[in-house]
Amino acid sequence: MPISSLPSPYGIGTLGSEAYRFVDFLRDADCSLWQVLPVQPTSYGDSPYQSCAAGALNPYFIDLEFLCRDGLLTREECRNIDWGHDPRCVDYGKIYASRIGILRTAFSRFSRTSADWVAFLNEGKFADFALFMAIKEHFGGAPYTDWGEYAEYSDEKAQAFLAAHRDDVEFWQFTQYMFLVQWRKLKAYANVHGVELMGDIPIYVARDSVEMWKYGRSLFLLDEKGNPAVQAGVPPDAFSETGQLWGNPVYDWEKMKEDGYAWWHKRLRDAFELYDVLRIDHFIGFVNYYCIPADASDARCGTWRKGPGAALFKGFENSRIVAEDLGIVTDEVRAVLNEIGYPGMKILQHAFDGDPKNEHKPSNYTENTVAYTGTHDNETLFARVSNMGYNEKEVLISDLKRECGKAGIPVRIDSDRTICLSILRLLYASRANTIIFPLQDAIRMGKEGRMNCPSTVSPDNWSVRFRSSDLSAALKRRLSGMAAVSRRNKNI
Repeated sequence: MPISSLPSPYGIGTLGSEAYRFVDFLRDADCSLWQVLPVQPTSYGDSPYQSCAAGALNPYFIDLEFLCRDGLLTREECRNIDWGHDPRCVDYGKIYASRIGILRTAFSRFSRTSADWVAFLNEGKFADFALFMAIKEHFGGAPYTDWGEYAEYSDEKAQAFLAAHRDDVEFWQFTQYMFLVQWRKLKAYANVHGVELMGDIPIYVARDSVEMWKYGRSLFLLDEKGNPAVQAGVPPDAFSETGQLWGNPVYDWEKMKEDGYAWWHKRLRDAFELYDVLRIDHFIGFVNYYCIPADASDARCGTWRKGPGAALFKGFENSRIVAEDLGIVTDEVRAVLNEIGYPGMKILQHAFDGDPKNEHKPSNYTENTVAYTGTHDNETLFARVSNMGYNEKEVLISDLKRECGKAGIPVRIDSDRTICLSILRLLYASRANTIIFPLQDAIRMGKEGRMNCPSTVSPDNWSVRFRSSDLSAALKRRLSGMAAVSRRNKNI
């Protein structure tokens, strides 16, 4: 469940009461892990995997009701804003136009004399992000390359801007402070109730980012003008015939190696201050990464290069990290995962192709696996099953019967809905130590529940939201029952 997808009266999910209600639902459904999408600020395209700052936190998720309770806002101020009219969809255009403004109102009433706030400022953890955003606003939201004298970072220019625009910079620090206050309370509540939070850390940062602006030459492969020499993506695959052109700058791993990958180690430590468990996106990119020419129009002309491998994770071998190893999984990728011990991922949607050796089939899982019905990039399970042609569905049914037989569980195939329920039961019955499924698959949403269609920029991407009624008592009983039957019940 992404934070953005939680029910909320103000256009997008937040760290407010519905997040606590979801924790209660998970507890009662005997689910002990809540995976979220990245919580970094989003930019063009609204993707949480394209953030302007690797370690910053999304101000959109600050709960306005809690700010009202703190006396920083009134409910009338919040309700007088058009947040969008579709409770099933985030209208990012309206959020972008209004969210920061209402948070500025809250900041204008915030006391900046408390010891906690002063200590937070002195720590300086989000100072780079706050400065970056304040300058970006000063230049009307333009990318840093269009900031005139500020386009090239220097400590002297940064200090001069801060001195002239301190309130603007402190506002952005306020957004990080309030996010952390609300997040830490939610995480503490979840942990007390037996639910852990699992984060998601993108491998790359955006082209227009704090990291490129301030640390570009020490982190990325750049040309003589300071522009990315290559860009990130993946070659043609099941999602796209021309590959996926992400456009992110690519790391200079040789330069990073000189200080023992210090930037990455700090990034991981910071992430574990937020989460109990961490999923690292596109993990295979640490072993072999795909470089596409900076001027390419698609991803077909890229080349593979060797990444840092297990060396980057020295000191983090025993950390609770899940490796998103989907894509071209080579023997070298498997060797790195075996060396550091992280579990990889398996996707049950990919299992039903008639091949008994398919590694996504539950009968081929090892225990050190995190198994999913699907991820944010997949169709929903119900949409996948209901869109199958006759022959493809016959293969699915044959595989499903065989896999359920091996797992010793009953199978129902009388409708697309019962097929999806049988697949979910099969996931529960698998030997994978951890299983995760999108809420969409638990409530059997159709195509309207798809979170993202890779290689596209669409207002439909990243916009799915749920209603409070989706978390029904019947669903709670169904999930708890499957947990008990499969002995995943936390009380067993």
